Amino acid sequence: MAAKSRHLNKIEPWHDPEERPYVYIENLTKDYDGSIAVDEVTLSVYRGELFSLLGRSGCGKSTLLRMLAGFEIPSSGRIYIDGIDMSGIPPHRRPVSMVFQSYALFPHMNVEQNVAFGLKQEKLPKSQINERVNDVLELVQMLDFKKRKPHQLSGGQRQRIALARSLVKRPKLLLLDEPLAALDKKLREKTQLELVNIQEEVGITFIMVSHDQEEAMTMASRIGIMADGRIIQVGTPTEIYEYPNSKYVSNFVGTINMFEGVVMEEEENYAVVRSSVLDEINIMVEHSTSAAIGAHVSIAIRPEKVVISKRPPKDRNYNCVKGIVQDIVYLGDVSIYHVELANGRIVYSTATNLFRIAERPIQWDDEVYLYWLPENSILLTA
Repeated sequence: MAAKSRHLNKIEPWHDPEERPYVYIENLTKDYDGSIAVDEVTLSVYRGELFSLLGRSGCGKSTLLRMLAGFEIPSSGRIYIDGIDMSGIPPHRRPVSMVFQSYALFPHMNVEQNVAFGLKQEKLPKSQINERVNDVLELVQMLDFKKRKPHQLSGGQRQRIALARSLVKRPKLLLLDEPLAALDKKLREKTQLELVNIQEEVGITFIMVSHDQEEAMTMASRIGIMADGRIIQVGTPTEIYEYPNSKYVSNFVGTINMFEGVVMEEEENYAVVRSSVLDEINIMVEHSTSAAIGAHVSIAIRPEKVVISKRPPKDRNYNCVKGIVQDIVYLGDVSIYHVELANGRIVYSTATNLFRIAERPIQWDDEVYLYWLPENSILLTA
């Protein structure tokens, strides 16, 4: 999961009641002539975090980022950075830098001139400019390329220069709008870890917009899931993936098996749900969300938590279904099995490929059992 989370303090700042948010967004709304782009968002981001806003196109995440930068004026609400109200403060006076998806490098300037541009606008002494430019180029491993023009650089190198141009101004907050979207998959994966390492070294708070789940899960200390202008859930990558708070989040992040049912038993540490879509089987859930007996709920189970076997488990009273393998999606390290139940419902199971394809113990059209542990079921009432 998130590389960054390993480097945070033992007491995570969002769990420390004495820790003050470094960036605090309070009831922020953006209304474009009756069309709500951002809807009363309240959010706390802490010093040194790499926080990701994750959501589909049009959910409001880029608008929220642009309001932080000062490029958009909120219809209502307030933004505080390091305790200072940003109301009425123009973009060039905010302690904020932004890296755009297009990188926006000046094509007629070389790398050194691009990075130095903002410092020259601030009329810093030439010696100080040179020192800071060299320091930041060394940080992003581009010092040897400082005389090249942008068209002489690869996509990954241009991304680093755009980052260096923002870091050289030493902002309190760095905003990144889909910073890796233009890179191919392998380069994007490599650059994700580079960005995390740079962010850790400089200690600046990053807020990144992304629609790429894998990117957010890899890089962020915490993620805010956005939909229809609102923040639906905020949590660490593990919390978002393992403990989604709604059907929307569980469906949006990763692949999920979702079953509807009715609560038949409700105890302190577990519930039993009867699912008609699974041929009236009983699903036992170790849960943290209470639901009254008779309530209609959903049960979510990640495919990698579903065991697939030709042999039935010892206990078939709970969390066990039988079906026929209809399809196998081979992804190299893992395979996703599409198993059709007697009623036509498809259930997904992901298994590690320990054998070559020809030696695989489960093949198309095999009759199999699918089963899972109570602690791996997620009970959703929202």
